[in-house]
Amino acid sequence: MNNTSADAPQSVPGTGSQGSSGTRPRPRSHRWTSADLSLIAVFAALTAVFSLLPGVPLGAGVPITLQTLAVMLTGMLLGPARGAAAVGLFLLAGLAGLPVFSGFSGGLGVLAGPSAGYLLSFPVAAAVVGLLAGLVLRRTRRARPALLFAAALATSFLVVHPAGIAGLMLNAHLSFPAALAADMAFWPGDVIKNVLAAVVAVSVFKAFPSMAAPERRSR
Repeated sequence: MNNTSADAPQSVPGTGSQGSSGTRPRPRSHRWTSADLSLIAVFAALTAVFSLLPGVPLGAGVPITLQTLAVMLTGMLLGPARGAAAVGLFLLAGLAGLPVFSGFSGGLGVLAGPSAGYLLSFPVAAAVVGLLAGLVLRRTRRARPALLFAAALATSFLVVHPAGIAGLMLNAHLSFPAALAADMAFWPGDVIKNVLAAVVAVSVFKAFPSMAAPERRSR
């Protein structure tokens, strides 16, 4: 007996069934849970702690600190959106006056200092390294430490260092060659910090495999 149009089976929107065209349903949108918000707060505090650890002062007025290690690690572990949110929360807290920046400094006055470019680049850097790390986690299980290191290093030289050089030129009144020379003092330390970030991230992913899940990265 043939089915009529009234009693023919029909797909119900949102149930996940596929139509005759074989198209997949739209992925469900994700909202941050209380666990996500807790992770954002924890990594914002971690970035502050790394910033407050004693740094190595340089002539340009920007000390060598562990801030970039925290930024890269946050982006790798939390992904682009939550990583940027965590680092952005740290930045907003400092600009609001909390002494969370290097040397226990804070307030809007830091935007007139030589380190302004570096600080303002951090949320963007967390987002970029989170995106690149997500690609690594989705596409391969081999050579993850090396690929995550490459993602962090690329982010450093494409985002953090150009912004830092611009800040030195604007606020420290350095010429481009002088600002570039001052920025180069951070390169060896950044290589080491990016290696550490990649190694720690891989260790965390092994201990907590859910943190490396691809669907987490799309939030």
